[in-house]
Amino acid sequence: MIEAAKIWNEPNNKSHWDPNIDPEWDMFANMTRLAGQAIAAENSRLPRVLGGMSPIDPGFLKRLEAKGALDEIDVVAVHGFPLDWNLWSIDEWPAKVEEIRAVTDKPVWVTEVGVSSFGSEEVQAWGVKKTAELLVGKVDRAHWYSLWDLPKTWEATTRHKEAEGSSYYRHFHMGLLREDGSPKPAVEAFAEHGQGMGICQWFHFEDHRLEPAVEWLKRLGVKHLRTGLSWADSFRPDALRWFDKQMEALADFDVTVTFCFTPEHRGIEPHHTSPPQVAEEFAEFCGQMIRRYAPASSAQPEPLLAVG
Repeated sequence: MIEAAKIWNEPNNKSHWDPNIDPEWDMFANMTRLAGQAIAAENSRLPRVLGGMSPIDPGFLKRLEAKGALDEIDVVAVHGFPLDWNLWSIDEWPAKVEEIRAVTDKPVWVTEVGVSSFGSEEVQAWGVKKTAELLVGKVDRAHWYSLWDLPKTWEATTRHKEAEGSSYYRHFHMGLLREDGSPKPAVEAFAEHGQGMGICQWFHFEDHRLEPAVEWLKRLGVKHLRTGLSWADSFRPDALRWFDKQMEALADFDVTVTFCFTPEHRGIEPHHTSPPQVAEEFAEFCGQMIRRYAPASSAQPEPLLAVG
């Protein structure tokens, strides 16, 4: 069921890691090593993926490598949204991947790529087709973000929120499906052109969209899914009941599960972007989740072969 374990999400994006607390990423590098060791101790054949870079930055990767963070990593991941947030053209995707390949011998996965329908649903549909042309078959994994629009009554996981202007509101329009579950034109584009692409869909605690999401993923023929298990959520009442329900519902997919989000009471600062007070606690959470959902006695993934 779990094909890979991903350590954190967008560590070079201040919406997910606080550079004021850890300006040189020393704490992040240490946490990554410990988490990678904990995952390997439970299942030594499970690929360990570095939280996807956003922005794509070979210098950042080299910084982490110098600090030993990649010693316990098997795959490097990148995220890109050139029609919404990045300052580069969608046609530059192959070059962006090659920038990272030039500084590492590890496989490179694109674990989030997307186009919002904020300005035009037709542009989003074109973006699905163009992205598939540029990435499918060129990288081992390309996960479209996302299946569902983010409900407008929820908050996007970003630091500055409405102060970002339209950039903030684009977060709510990344799905192939509208908030009410109705399909956008991008659904047809994904079904026609997205063969070989996976989906990245985050599920919130007790997310009402879980079961219909599974139905849509199967309808679209999706095999590879990226989602997350939140360290912060693990402190909620009945957390394991929800985690079990989520992972059981996703049992028919090859899941890259992302471990992230610091519990407020365990961070140096009370925020999900904060480095933890005790990095070993995050590592233990990762190990616990692998023991529960991807023990070494379960079916093992094939060895990784880099594309390109």
